[in-house]
Amino acid sequence: MAEPERTERRLRPAPLLFEPSDAATDPEHFFDLESIEDPRELLARATELALAFRAAQDRAVEFQAMAAAQLADPRRFDRLSPAAIGESAQWSEDYAEKMIDFGEGLLRGGAENH
Repeated sequence: MAEPERTERRLRPAPLLFEPSDAATDPEHFFDLESIEDPRELLARATELALAFRAAQDRAVEFQAMAAAQLADPRRFDRLSPAAIGESAQWSEDYAEKMIDFGEGLLRGGAENH
């Protein structure tokens, strides 16, 4: 992952606002998009939300990877195997190993930046 791309991705394009619980029960309601009548405004807001969800997903995956790396750390007396981590996160063992490697890289990179 190139650093400029990573910096750009970290920008938060739109806030993810929590919907009221009564709105969440209405299957037609989604972040009030259904009430926007102007298609240009609808496209702009829907695009903002799509970008925000992608950024949130990317960030959540990074946190998953860091947690996996920490759980697999051989210095931990209670360390978990890649198979156990994969089972916990609903990943295959191979994917868990890749996420552990990715997380180790993130943790090393984070330590260098502090």
